[in-house]
Amino acid sequence: MVVMPKGLKHILSKPKLVVPTLIVAIGLIVGVVVVVVRSDKPAQAAPRAVEVEVVRVEQKDVPVYSEWIGTTEGIVNADIKAEVTGYLLRQDYKEGSFVKKGQLLFELDPRPFQAAVDQANGQVAQFQGQLEQAISQVAQAEAQVAQANSQLLQSQAQLAQAQANQVKTQLDVNKYTPLAEQKAVTQQDLDNAVQGNVVAKAQVEAARAGVETARAQLRAANAQIGTAKASINTAKGQIENAQAAVRTAQLNLGFTRIISPIDGIAGIAQGQVGNLITTTSAPLTTVSTVDPIKVYFTLSEQQYLNFTRRNLIEARHGASVVQIELELILSDGSSYPEKGSFFFADRQVDPKTGAIRMAGIFPNPGNVLRPGQYGRVRAVTATKNDALLVPQRAVSELQGSYQAAVVGGDNRIEMRTVKVGERSGSLWVIEDGLKAGETVVVEGTQKIKPGAVVQPKPYTTTN
Repeated sequence: MVVMPKGLKHILSKPKLVVPTLIVAIGLIVGVVVVVVRSDKPAQAAPRAVEVEVVRVEQKDVPVYSEWIGTTEGIVNADIKAEVTGYLLRQDYKEGSFVKKGQLLFELDPRPFQAAVDQANGQVAQFQGQLEQAISQVAQAEAQVAQANSQLLQSQAQLAQAQANQVKTQLDVNKYTPLAEQKAVTQQDLDNAVQGNVVAKAQVEAARAGVETARAQLRAANAQIGTAKASINTAKGQIENAQAAVRTAQLNLGFTRIISPIDGIAGIAQGQVGNLITTTSAPLTTVSTVDPIKVYFTLSEQQYLNFTRRNLIEARHGASVVQIELELILSDGSSYPEKGSFFFADRQVDPKTGAIRMAGIFPNPGNVLRPGQYGRVRAVTATKNDALLVPQRAVSELQGSYQAAVVGGDNRIEMRTVKVGERSGSLWVIEDGLKAGETVVVEGTQKIKPGAVVQPKPYTTTN
């Protein structure tokens, strides 16, 4: 049974008002029903605050880092080249391995060089034989000199005796001549005296000839000594030359064994077994000392001057110059665990580039670093006082503009443009746009927008 309201029943009793009034009534009823239905639904919940990690803008003195592109190079890079020409017989090392000083790397065919050694030794033996022969000739000549001296003495004695006898016979002639005239002696006595004098004179001439002969023999013997001694000197010179040839041949033979001059890492072999290797050929390989290892990098002239001035000022104030600690960032972005130090600066600034080449030195245990690697050399070059610092993750870059999300007192986000300066480790130095003590979002920036309400919590670096 349907119960109508009195007003509706009255309206329906008048036909002219039925249709329009009915439409209005139905609309009112529908509106009331809709309102009632909507009023039955629960109220929509307010947006949930986004959880973000935040830090406060810190103000303190910080070191300022500079970075330069660096290239690694061995402390010593020894090119291994052949010092004699020959055919490569053997490779005696493993490419890329560590080799010690004196370790055998390559061998050339030694047979031609061994033959040269044998030939040089043969010449030494030949000249030694000639030397011994010359020494024997000297001994013989010296014996002949002694004999000639003895003969000369004997001939001189005979000459003296003959001269004395000739004087005596001449005296006899002188004595017998007036006596014979006086008939005091016979003519025969005088003739005998004259004949004796003639014989004595002949003996004197013979003795003189003997002396000259002995002297000639002595001169000849002395000449033989001189000749023999000259032969000795010649033989000695030939022996010295031959011995030098032996040493050269032995040295060349030794050069067929090509060894490493240093401890280091041996590179790839550039020669193959059987190749003819000459003294002008390219290096067979290179051995590099890599522990420690050098890293070359280039500073601008201005950077170099700033650094040297700072050290001079510190020295004038009695401060010791602190050795610069270098950090090496490898090509994969990782930091090399060993710290380096300044090694040397080049002698001049390149006038074409206005830069100066520097070298750092890094320990290299395990030979992890190899020559030719690229990286970034990083070092503290200055100190910035009262710098404002935020983590680099707290600053985002968009088309050359840097922004940071600042959390206000009501935990609402304000996107603020900032001006960044140098990096200090993992931190940005903020030149403008932030104040000390303000709170910025580090993690969760991708989930927020300006005006959003956030739920901040302290930033942890392990994330």
